[in-house]
Amino acid sequence: MIALYKYIRGINTREGEKLFKLSTNKGVKGDTPVTYVRAEYNGVILGDSLKIDVSSDGTVKYNFTTSFEYNSDGPNSLDDIAHKPLFLTVIEVLPKEKKQKEEKTVALGQAVVDLLPLLEGQCSFRATVPLHPVPGSPLESLRPDAKCGLEVSVSIQESLLSVSQLSGGNLLRVTLEAAYSVPEVFVPTGPQQNYMVCLQVPTVGEKEYPLAFKNGILKLGGEKEPIPRPKKWPISNILAPGAQNIPDSFIVGGPYEEEDGELNKTEDREFRIQAESIKKRIVWDLERRCYLDPPAVLSLQKRIAECRYWPVEITRVPVVTSTKGKSSKLDKGDDDGQIFFHGVAYVNMVPLLYPGVKRIRGAFRVFAYQDSEVFGKTKCLFSILRDLGHQANLNKLGPVIAAASSPHSKAMPSRNQKEDKMTKEKDVLRKVRMSTTLKSQVSETAIETEATVCQNLEGQQYVDAGTFLVMEIELAKALVPKRLPEELASRVKEMIPPRPQLPRRSAGAKKAVEDYHNQITNIAGAILDEYHELFGKQMVDGGVIDHHTLEEQKCQLNYELNSSGKYFAFKEQLKHAVVKIVREKYLRTTALNNLEQLQAFLSELYVYLVDQMHIALNQVAKTPGILTVAMIVQHWLDYGAFCLLMEENIKAQECFREALSLNPSHLHSLLLCGIIAVMMEHYEEAEIFFEDATCLEPSSILSWTLLGLFYEIQENDIRVEMAFHEANKLLKARLAKEKNITEAAEGGGKKLHTVSATVLRTVTSPQEDTLLELFIALNPLWGLVPDEAPDGFPKVQPDSVEPVVTIQLPEDDPHSGCLSQRRLHVIPFLHAGNRTGVGMFTAGVSFVTMPVCGFLFQFVHRALAHELLCQQEGPSCEYYLVLAQTHLLKKDFSKAEECLREAIQIDYLNPNAWAQKGHLCYLSGNLSEAKECYERTISFVTDASEIHFVYLRLGSIYLKEKEYDKAKRTYMLACKKSSSCLTWLGVGIACYRLKEIAEAEDALSEANALNNNNAEVWAYLALVCMQGGRQLEAEQSYKYAMKLELKNEELLQEIHEVQRMVGFGNPSF
Repeated sequence: MIALYKYIRGINTREGEKLFKLSTNKGVKGDTPVTYVRAEYNGVILGDSLKIDVSSDGTVKYNFTTSFEYNSDGPNSLDDIAHKPLFLTVIEVLPKEKKQKEEKTVALGQAVVDLLPLLEGQCSFRATVPLHPVPGSPLESLRPDAKCGLEVSVSIQESLLSVSQLSGGNLLRVTLEAAYSVPEVFVPTGPQQNYMVCLQVPTVGEKEYPLAFKNGILKLGGEKEPIPRPKKWPISNILAPGAQNIPDSFIVGGPYEEEDGELNKTEDREFRIQAESIKKRIVWDLERRCYLDPPAVLSLQKRIAECRYWPVEITRVPVVTSTKGKSSKLDKGDDDGQIFFHGVAYVNMVPLLYPGVKRIRGAFRVFAYQDSEVFGKTKCLFSILRDLGHQANLNKLGPVIAAASSPHSKAMPSRNQKEDKMTKEKDVLRKVRMSTTLKSQVSETAIETEATVCQNLEGQQYVDAGTFLVMEIELAKALVPKRLPEELASRVKEMIPPRPQLPRRSAGAKKAVEDYHNQITNIAGAILDEYHELFGKQMVDGGVIDHHTLEEQKCQLNYELNSSGKYFAFKEQLKHAVVKIVREKYLRTTALNNLEQLQAFLSELYVYLVDQMHIALNQVAKTPGILTVAMIVQHWLDYGAFCLLMEENIKAQECFREALSLNPSHLHSLLLCGIIAVMMEHYEEAEIFFEDATCLEPSSILSWTLLGLFYEIQENDIRVEMAFHEANKLLKARLAKEKNITEAAEGGGKKLHTVSATVLRTVTSPQEDTLLELFIALNPLWGLVPDEAPDGFPKVQPDSVEPVVTIQLPEDDPHSGCLSQRRLHVIPFLHAGNRTGVGMFTAGVSFVTMPVCGFLFQFVHRALAHELLCQQEGPSCEYYLVLAQTHLLKKDFSKAEECLREAIQIDYLNPNAWAQKGHLCYLSGNLSEAKECYERTISFVTDASEIHFVYLRLGSIYLKEKEYDKAKRTYMLACKKSSSCLTWLGVGIACYRLKEIAEAEDALSEANALNNNNAEVWAYLALVCMQGGRQLEAEQSYKYAMKLELKNEELLQEIHEVQRMVGFGNPSF
């Protein structure tokens, strides 16, 4: 029995001096005030301290110790300790008047001691708790800075919780803030009403117990509730108003968009503001804590997984007051248990099963309570409020939380016999109510149906008024632990160890200078990367940058380097190389004491270092480009994309992992490693890669979307909802930010780019995608193998005339809402020299072009299915366009034609629809209709997103039909948009056929400069040289064309005919 007793000791209780000076005015003789402390817990007075005189310095040492019994199966249980505090009331003994037999006392103040630390594993703690004044007490007149307090020490003989309970248990906090926009029939005048809210949670094992929030305060509209405001104890009979507030616990609110409940969309914002400021509301601001033992935690997880919605019931109960000697019908037990204004809110508890989530807060609409609807959504067979018994019993419980709120309500203290009797009656009524409810579900009698209709009429008023509850549910520990970023990073390092750096070796003066050059080169590359990240778009968009713009860019670059700390990092990086030069080159190892010698040496060193810096930078300028780490990573990603194109998945995995080993923080490398892991059915590794990507960059919409699609393939519905919810939230935030920037710029008179189908993101700045954009990033328009492979890669199908395609997304989008409202754009990929920064999209385009990849098609169709669900007005034109692309990829031309027909019917003036129809006709061999579609496409004012691709194919059709003038103009337009080897080759062929030999040579020379491995370029150069009588150049061009294995038999036959005609050109003659 000793272990069941825990002791509370109050020692060294101090009071402010001002208190007793004021309280002495109450006595007749003005003697020194006499006070004592009364301890109370769970409605039971634990004892009073000795009556002590206040000392001259205004303090009192009570040295008062008291205790109460803790019993896990009875009163004062763990649940009671979780939500019921210890009350300490300071009482003053007034001096006796003449002929006064009994002494009079007055309560001065009340302090509250929170016992929660005992549930956190502590065996003792000390606290200084404020003494809150009781109304009418002299403490009320004290200055704000003159605060009174009690020093309290709490201790127990042994920990309340075992090691397993500490590790497996949890603490649940449910905060009910308010019900807003309540029905107009709720008025503060008239009979007194008790506004109640109830819900059930498991507390011990799998058994569920109700949590009741009573005595809501009805307020009229006019002003918003203050934020932050303190949370209150779910306890009544607190003497001091200030003692009702839970220490260090506040309602802080937050943006509507970040809430987890309902009414958190942009269109709901105005209604929320009106409801929370103008309309009537019922305010509770109560926090109910509940200890969950390990079996209860498992039961909670199981319950949420089985049924995502939990019912939270609300009702209004008339407060019954009986006069002396009389009793109402309700007191006599004649009430039939009818519940007035019975409503229910459905709280989605699934977010608590998201990894790492411990808190949900939001607004939840209130609906009329109907048994069938509640059972359908929550699988609950009975009503909590009806189960509590008669209205009389509810009111007899008083303003205190109902005894049923405690899992140990059956064992109340013996001094509370009435409450004990009421609890037993309540248990009997509960069984009766449950059986009655179950029977009513089987046999729906006319009487019950009539009562339901009557009840629904009152509950319907919540729906008509738009009533909603704002509440918060919080756990001390997440039900599903989230992997720490450090753990994920270490797991990734275990799978892909970082590449070890080569050991540094010190040598003589020459080596020191080389190291200095290398450091200069590396820093120059890092600065170029920074410049490219800041101003890369301006470089691509066009043209020469004037001096004024260059100076502005220089100032901004300096600011970014200084503010980010990179400038000082560069200095530290260079410091070691400079020290080596001083030691090895100048043989200086000791400090110079002479100031003049020091200045002379520093000047000489500065001149030398600047000269060497210029030498290093000039060497860099002579090289084709600086191979920074970012570029090397990009090259590995491009090579991995090429391996996927060649169906070499193992090599592709090695390439992506090599890229990740070079830069473990590279987002696209992580995502590609995850995707290739899913393709190879290594699902555990894939999950680690995707989770690490979300931890590395939590604001990446693409990372969360890929994680959601991965979980959907795994059929993990809860994780799917979590990932898509996070992606959608980030998308809304990004769109809102872009909208604010646009509005601010328009208000300031700045000219903005028009957002339309022609506004594209730059190739050097890929951004995150939405669901439908994700599909585009994973799916090329055409499943054809490209002609222009990156420099240094093997050449595939040299006779192809199709360029590599990459996907680009619109720069801005004025739409908001669901993920489907973003436009899609596809532009041709530039030649290999402009490939920097496109790895994610290039890889995505390449690996889906594989002939057989069931997973990727499954991935794509899942994204499209989500997109279709997001569209409230039916499939959009963009949806049909993307669906047509999937059918084209699988060469299902009939279904692609159906999709394009629907897209054109929705938006007849969409150039992308006509462009895709042209592509369909082109691939199916109907060149005449393809030409008509392409010509219609380029006739629109707004260009199609893949207009470059249209130019190339239209030009090839013109060449086949010998319309060389049109072919020349078309290819020139393609060169203007994005010049490449193929575009200039087309111009050269058209000019040659038009007998414009000089222009043909110029165009072919441009094509050869861009790609000197194209056999057709060398073949036409041979023809041009033979027409000009240049034998040596003709033979060299012919030799290279044959070396590169020219496969165009018609062109090769034409070359042989011209060679026979001119008499030279073939060295083998």
